[in-house]
Amino acid sequence: MREIFTALSCNLDENILATALPLFENEKVEAIEWSFDTLYKHENIPGWFVELLQAFGNEKRLIGHGVYFSLFSGCWTAAQQTWLSHLEKISATFQFDHISEHFGFMTGSNFHQGAPLSIPFTPATLAIGRDRLKRIYNSCKCPVGIENLAFSYSLDEMKQHGEFLDKLVSPVNGFIILDLHNLYCQSHNFGICLEDIIHFYPLHRVREIHISGGSWEDSVTAPGQKIRRDTHDDRVPTALFGLLKTAIKKCPQLKYVVLEQLSNALVNEDMRNGYREDFMEMYSIIKNENEISDGIKLNDFFPKKFVISPEPIQDTVLQEQELVLSNILESAASYDDAISRLQSSALHGSAWKPEQWKPYMLETAIAIAQKWKHGFE
Repeated sequence: MREIFTALSCNLDENILATALPLFENEKVEAIEWSFDTLYKHENIPGWFVELLQAFGNEKRLIGHGVYFSLFSGCWTAAQQTWLSHLEKISATFQFDHISEHFGFMTGSNFHQGAPLSIPFTPATLAIGRDRLKRIYNSCKCPVGIENLAFSYSLDEMKQHGEFLDKLVSPVNGFIILDLHNLYCQSHNFGICLEDIIHFYPLHRVREIHISGGSWEDSVTAPGQKIRRDTHDDRVPTALFGLLKTAIKKCPQLKYVVLEQLSNALVNEDMRNGYREDFMEMYSIIKNENEISDGIKLNDFFPKKFVISPEPIQDTVLQEQELVLSNILESAASYDDAISRLQSSALHGSAWKPEQWKPYMLETAIAIAQKWKHGFE
């Protein structure tokens, strides 16, 4: 019989750690998820944080979540090789139960700048993504997975995302992180029932679930329309707790449920109390719903066997298209400016299908890219 563990996104952030301290003290935190590649600003990791990671790792309750790898970059970069070398090194120090990364490619001019955005679902991007996941596995030697995106340019793209994820991870017997707030964003932005949208995803591959909050933004191109953003800076919407109950029943391989929150959402005691209340609601649901038939075989998510090319697969056309798109999104003076430049670019008439993008989602992509083009703060 499976067991589901309650977890926190737990990075080297004093505000988050102080907020979560009562949960640790009351032994409610059963696992921690660490974004291991976000410590580039820290020359030294404090000893107490190393001890925390090792304590959970020794119990097989430490999971790693990457941010900066840029899985679908068309050309292999020195930064990606450095990322893999770093992962190999820390995997020898800490015992990860699994490693995951974000879907998409990173906009921005260097390794720690930009935001992950979607790519065309083509044989070329599938081959690159599979190649990169194999290299991640070779570095960490533990199960590897991918998180679903909160952002899509069109309804058709959103509907195809889950099938593409399934194909992507299959060569390494990989898993999926099903981020429920990401589904909440997609549900609102494309007018699909939240209870229905979950069925577009390969639920048999879900080993981890994320829950979090976000924010609303008014659309300029669609007056009266509000866009839901996955900003992790507010409490978990009530509807997601109902979806969590559903997901637990429908995801037979589920092992971890992780509460995510950014430090800037915990600046006063009301916010900190809200965070702890959300965690305890999550904890209560997991303990009440954590049942599954003994007849279901659990997947260990280790690959059986795969072949990897001697050199990383690359696609210079894809890379050039990504650079063009990044430049347009990051420098567009307005939505109209972005549309004009897209129509005269190599993206027009390509597999990216910018002609089918919802105007308010292109507007959102511009906002995301311009917010993060100088790096994550």
